Amino acid sequence: MPENFEANIATADALTLLLHNQHALAAAIEEITQWLSEYGLGDVAGNAIAAMEVLDANAQDIANAIMRIRQS
Repeated sequence: MPENFEANIATADALTLLLHNQHALAAAIEEITQWLSEYGLGDVAGNAIAAMEVLDANAQDIANAIMRIRQS
């Protein structure tokens, strides 16, 4: 049982790092989207916004998975 517990901790820790990376990517895309909008590239900015929406949706699912792993 302790071996499984340690594996769960390692998995949750790795997922947490990936989640932090995902948040950083979303922040970078948001900055680029603002810049694109300012320079009249609305179509490209719209694509970036769609990418951010996917990151946001997946981030919530990853956060939920992390909580389930940490509680097991």
